[in-house]
Amino acid sequence: MSETERPAAGKRRLRLRTLTELRIAQARLAQTLRLSDWFPQVPLAMAIGLAGLLQLLPVFGSLQKLIAIIPVPARDLSGISDGFKTLAIRGVSQELVGGLLILLSVGLLWRSRLAWVLTVLMTAASLALQIAVPSTGSKVLIGYGLILLVSLMAARSRFHRASLAIGTLFALVGVLLTMGYGVLGGYVLGKGFTPAIGNFSDALYFTVVTMSTVGYGDITPKTPDARLFTASLIVLGLVVFATSLTTIAGPVIHSRMINLLQPRRRRMKRSNHIIVAGNNPLARNVIKSLENRGIQVTAIWSAAPPAGAEAPEELIVGDATDMEVLESAGVKQARAVLALQDSDSDNAFVSLAAKDANPDLKTLLAVNDAHNMDRMRRVKPDAVLALPVIGAELVAMALSGEEIKTDHLLEQLLRLG
Repeated sequence: MSETERPAAGKRRLRLRTLTELRIAQARLAQTLRLSDWFPQVPLAMAIGLAGLLQLLPVFGSLQKLIAIIPVPARDLSGISDGFKTLAIRGVSQELVGGLLILLSVGLLWRSRLAWVLTVLMTAASLALQIAVPSTGSKVLIGYGLILLVSLMAARSRFHRASLAIGTLFALVGVLLTMGYGVLGGYVLGKGFTPAIGNFSDALYFTVVTMSTVGYGDITPKTPDARLFTASLIVLGLVVFATSLTTIAGPVIHSRMINLLQPRRRRMKRSNHIIVAGNNPLARNVIKSLENRGIQVTAIWSAAPPAGAEAPEELIVGDATDMEVLESAGVKQARAVLALQDSDSDNAFVSLAAKDANPDLKTLLAVNDAHNMDRMRRVKPDAVLALPVIGAELVAMALSGEEIKTDHLLEQLLRLG
């Protein structure tokens, strides 16, 4: 190495050490605060629920008018039509957005993927609402909505749970809320249609026909407000039906396709198994050796193998430093985690996260840079696989003529933490 290259190499090593220290400190902080148990779903759920309440605040005045009108024998809701026109904003109802945000905040607590998708859509709709109908404090609400939207997108990988029961529940609630919006809007704006909608059965009929995009044409909107309301109902109906179909039928079809394409692959019951994180020659050979001895192994690779390539029997594709990925690999039921990735900082983070999820777990991490040996020991793994150290010891023994001692080499190779 030339004199000009040495300072650059020294800076790279310093940056790598600094990055390793930061990752270890981050992992320790996450372990101390137990972030994996409540972050980010709890703060996001609270923020989304607050956004829903803010959307419903302007509605309370119209609801009071509605309550005052209900005792009237004729039950004419035309008295709140002016208030509804300001709320049925150019495509989305403010009441619908606020109610759905509050409902979806509950789904976020379970890290539901469907709840996350719908929350992103509703947050975007809320932003459109504030931009389309400016009001007092709208700039604050727009800024708040933008922060929520960015936070939701940043936490995308944390919401991965998919449940057919939860998906069906949200789909049913979405259909019912959209129908309620259509019935109320059709009833309130009834005079804007030909013939006029003057009772519940006509409003329900118009809502079902419009949401299904059948459009018989026997009830048609005539006024601008009625046309905008009908357009919003069509869009909401398409979104709700498409989301519901994907949510309910998607997991069933995916499971069926997996069974057809991989009939021989049987899902392992993850219990007392070993998790191996890494997709390099060392990790692959360790996996093969363990499987040959009848030991159950779950591998975590950062990318899916190419078509036709050999892959472990039980493989999870994802970031091994992500607590959610470790949980999907059954870290709480595993007996050991082997962090054999190429990055020492990632290996340290995997070891800390695994210990946080399962304190009784045995951890082994590989060290690729001998300079990081002391730093890796601060993570307190059960064992450290020090390949650079044993390589140096073998070369030194061979060149010096020393007797190669197996016990000494094993001690250098697999150092206890």
